[in-house]
Amino acid sequence: MTLVGLLVLLVIAGVCGVIGSAIIGSSRAGCLGSIVLGFVGAWLGMWFARQFHLPVLYVLRVQNETFPVVWSIVGAAVLSLIVSGVTRRGPYGF
Repeated sequence: MTLVGLLVLLVIAGVCGVIGSAIIGSSRAGCLGSIVLGFVGAWLGMWFARQFHLPVLYVLRVQNETFPVVWSIVGAAVLSLIVSGVTRRGPYGF
């Protein structure tokens, strides 16, 4: 994989991470956090899809590498929900 292909995958993962966290209503993740959220969301979403025998809905191919966009967004949303539930504070900051 070339550097351009890697950068394209990073941008796609970042966009999926941003969409996933926006669905939940969380906006704590920065640029790198969104990229990590997108990649981990893709792994988590594909694991979920395999467990329940669900089809891969939309896949982007970048230089022979595949990236499951829909499952990445779903996984990022679930992961964002878990993280915000663990780190959420009350209305007075404690």
